[in-house]
Amino acid sequence: MLKDKINNRNSGILLYGLTPPKLNTDQSKIQSIAKKQIERIGDIGLDGLVLYDIQDESSRNDAPRPFPFMETLSPDVYSAKYLKDLNLPKIIYKSVGKYSKQELGHWIKENAEQIDYSVFVGTPSNKQKSSLSLNDAYSVNHAANSSMILGGVTIPERHYKKNDEHLRLFKKDDKGCHFFISQCVYNINNTKNFLSDYYYSSMADDRALLPIIFTLTPCGSVKTMEFMEWLGIDMPQWLKNDLKHSEDILAKSIDVCKTIAKELLDYCAGKNIPIGFNIESVSIRKAEIEASIELLRDVKTMMKKYEASAVS
Repeated sequence: MLKDKINNRNSGILLYGLTPPKLNTDQSKIQSIAKKQIERIGDIGLDGLVLYDIQDESSRNDAPRPFPFMETLSPDVYSAKYLKDLNLPKIIYKSVGKYSKQELGHWIKENAEQIDYSVFVGTPSNKQKSSLSLNDAYSVNHAANSSMILGGVTIPERHYKKNDEHLRLFKKDDKGCHFFISQCVYNINNTKNFLSDYYYSSMADDRALLPIIFTLTPCGSVKTMEFMEWLGIDMPQWLKNDLKHSEDILAKSIDVCKTIAKELLDYCAGKNIPIGFNIESVSIRKAEIEASIELLRDVKTMMKKYEASAVS
C-alpha cells in the first residue's frame, strides 16, 4: 500500500501523473477521457495516481508560452466525480497561492474523508501575487489536524542555482511533508548532486530520509521539448542536440528516461535513499501518452529487479 511505503520510507513507489481535462470541456467528453485513462492504467499495478492543479506559470518566464494556458478542472473534483471507479490512491495537487487561510482550511476540512494524499504547491515565482504562502499553507494544514498525508515538490534544477534544495526538503519535512515528488528530470548530474547533499546532510544531522519520487516525461517533438524548457525543465545541450537530430525523438527520449531511472536506482541503492518514479506526459498527443504508458511498465519492471536483488 502507498501509505505503508511512505510511512516506512520504502523505495519502489510507482505513480502516474495526469492533468485533468480543460475546464470548458463538455461533460460527456470528460467522461470519455476519464474512461480511456482508467483503461490505460487500471491493470498496471500502480501505487497511486497524481492529479495536477495547473497554474499559469508565465510570471516566471518572459518567453512566450509554446502552448496557450487553459484552465483545467479542479483535480479533487475530477478525482471524485470522474475517476471514482479507479481503485487507486489519488495524490491531489493543490495550488495554495490563490486561497486565503480560511478558504484553504475549509477545503481541508471539507475533503478530510475524500482526499488521503495532497501536495501543496506555491506560486511559480515571487513576481506572482499570492494570497497565501506555502509556509502558511503548511501551518493551516497543521492547525486543521488534517488526516491527509502531505507531500512536497522538489526541483533538482533549483539545486544547481542555489545549492539548497536538500535544505528545502528538511524544512518541508519539519512542516509536515512525508514524501516528495520532483519536477521532470532530464539532467542526471543536477539530480545526483542534489541527492548527494540530501544524503550526506541527513547523515551529519541524524535525520531520516523521506521518499523522493522522480518524475519522468517522454518528449515526442521539438515543440514538446520547447514547452518542457519553458516550464523550467533543464536539458543538457548535448541531449537537446541528440533529440532534435534523432530519427525518432520519442523513442530516443524513452531510452534517455530509462537510462536516468537506472542511474538513479544504482546511485540510491548503495546509500539506501528511498526513491520511486512518477511517469507523466506533458503532451495530449496520443503517441506521447502511449509512450508514457510504455515507460511506466518498463520502469516498474526495472524497480522489481532492484527489489529482488536487494532481497537476495
